[in-house]
Amino acid sequence: MTRKILIIEDDAATSSYIAKGLAEAGFAVETAADGRDGLFLASEGIFDAMVVDRMLPGLDGLAAIGAVRAAGIRTPAIVLSALGTVEDRIAGLRAGADDYLTKPFAFAELLARVEALLRREERAAAGTQVTRLVVGDLEIDLLGRTVARQGRAIPLGAREFNLLEYLARNAGQVVTRTMMIEKIWNYHFDPGSNVVDVHIGRLRRKIDEGFATPILHTVRGAGYKLSAEG
Repeated sequence: MTRKILIIEDDAATSSYIAKGLAEAGFAVETAADGRDGLFLASEGIFDAMVVDRMLPGLDGLAAIGAVRAAGIRTPAIVLSALGTVEDRIAGLRAGADDYLTKPFAFAELLARVEALLRREERAAAGTQVTRLVVGDLEIDLLGRTVARQGRAIPLGAREFNLLEYLARNAGQVVTRTMMIEKIWNYHFDPGSNVVDVHIGRLRRKIDEGFATPILHTVRGAGYKLSAEG
């Protein structure tokens, strides 16, 4: 699955430079030009890492990272800043950043730091790897990529399984169409596309039909939720 990086940088030339380099390195990239827009995107929780300028219009970069952390989102963040004293770097790390790189910088170093953060996250995830998800009477075996409900095996296609896994990892929470299409299909949301609804319909028929209680719920105007409760 393609890794997604969010760049929050108000200088258009710098943002374009970083985005181009990361895209060439194989990442999917999204950008925001001020702190408030960056916070809105980061709060979706769909990114694997963030590159955040410290001095931003609308909302300071450290304040944006702090708000993301307060919301319980642990997306690794690298701060970019012309402020490079020891006190500045300490302030950035205490605000919730995972790394701090001073301007001007070499893109090769930024890329290496992004890759190092992602490797660290992978190692942490491997140490606490979840191999089984359970939502009510629905069981998902992540290693065997099998699904069963009330002990009855439910065959799913690869895309359906990925979609169900994403919903199960966010069980009890509303998952928007935009979040699903960006996480599962790796491209930006087309408001005219019904690809999510089509796949949700197929998935619902497989995991809900024939069972007394539905587990996949539509939240009108918002998205979908996997929950054992109505």
